[in-house]
Amino acid sequence: MSDETGLATVLLAMFAGAIRVSTPFLFVSLGETLTEKSGRINLGLEGTLVFGAMTAYAISYHTGSPWFGVLLAGAAGCIFGAVHGYLCKLPKVNDIAIGIALMLFGTGLAFFFGKPYIQPQAPRLPAISLGGWSDNPAVRQALEINSLFLIGFVLAIVLWWGLKNTRWGLIIRTTGDSAPAALALGIDVNRVRLLATMAGGFFAGVGGSFLSLYYPGSWTEGLSSGQGLMAVALVIFARWNPLYCFAAALLFGAAGALGPALQSIGISRGYHFFNAAPYIMTLLIMIASVSPKRSLKGAPGELSITK
Repeated sequence: MSDETGLATVLLAMFAGAIRVSTPFLFVSLGETLTEKSGRINLGLEGTLVFGAMTAYAISYHTGSPWFGVLLAGAAGCIFGAVHGYLCKLPKVNDIAIGIALMLFGTGLAFFFGKPYIQPQAPRLPAISLGGWSDNPAVRQALEINSLFLIGFVLAIVLWWGLKNTRWGLIIRTTGDSAPAALALGIDVNRVRLLATMAGGFFAGVGGSFLSLYYPGSWTEGLSSGQGLMAVALVIFARWNPLYCFAAALLFGAAGALGPALQSIGISRGYHFFNAAPYIMTLLIMIASVSPKRSLKGAPGELSITK
């Protein structure tokens, strides 16, 4: 295999991996962006992601409809968001502590109810083939895109535009930047944050359904590998901008595909190190982008990390 062919193979594999791996990160980070824009942090989205994956797989197995599984996974995430939002409005309650507790609760609940679904095969989400024009099997496989990725892309644009240009976007931003100002305008701060947290949980549940119903496409207890927590970190890196969340999720997905891409051209030495590439890359990017002036640029004023 020539150097040019090998490089093309690696780049193509990383492109395909960026689309596949980025989808859960995209949905979780968009949901957390919406939640944090309202002035609340939800670190429990890792548990929501895992429980959503289990719910989607179980529903798809019993009903034969993977899209119904996606919907109910989002509904389950919405319930987790409602619990988080209700508890956080109580006096002297820390939203970070509640998020960690719900992360452990959601993960444990998913493991408990998901044991019967580790072996059975559930119907999976179909892919949209955009590579029919090519005779190259690798190109056709790389251009098999799931609908959830396209929905996530559209959602990122809608959230970006909506937060900047609509009345509900103004209400969410005002609530997140200054609760006293929101109250002075007659905005119910607790209600806005509750609804934003529920919406964020819905997105995270949908992101979990992608893991179990498309890629990798099964239900196991180690399915997430911390992707929910990493997606929350991506929100800070993306400066609470939905479009930047999309770009960051793609970057993380491409890094996650680096190890398998190198294996495809026969480079297997250091495989485990390359598998850690997305985590190392994200850590380095976060360190490089942090400064006293830029570290919290764009952060809503009501977040715990800004006080």
